[in-house]
Amino acid sequence: MQDMLVKLYELPDYSQEERYLSEQGIIIRRPLAPEKHVLTSWIVEHFSLLWKDECELAFSHMPVSVFWAIREQEVLGFACYDTTARNFFGPTGVSPSARGKGIGKVLLWKALKAMRDHGFAYAIIGGVGPASFYEKQVGATLIPGSDPGIYRGLVKKS
Repeated sequence: MQDMLVKLYELPDYSQEERYLSEQGIIIRRPLAPEKHVLTSWIVEHFSLLWKDECELAFSHMPVSVFWAIREQEVLGFACYDTTARNFFGPTGVSPSARGKGIGKVLLWKALKAMRDHGFAYAIIGGVGPASFYEKQVGATLIPGSDPGIYRGLVKKS
């Protein structure tokens, strides 16, 4: 899976979509430290131990380098950045039952905006699956020769 490059200085504004989600009771925010176990357990249940490890690292940053989507006490999705490497976006995921509502798009935007606010002009989306999603939402482009890139030799023993 290739990496993608995003121009952070040309991000679309998804604040209207974020307001819409909020009106539906879906809140996108950074989790608090005492919520770490809730998010990481959810990631293991819905995705993988590898993504849990990356998310745990996000909690070592201040502010934490992860956003999550929640409705009441239910986790709907998450988006990390600065975990595998500085200036990398991901991992990210949305619960299958919550897909198609714009949650992934707003999570992506919030994380990339935070990276821009940190001073980066570009960001790397590492090892993308749905390249067309990132191209459509933020104009990301594939980085030639980036597969497997930083993930070369990754040990995946569970």
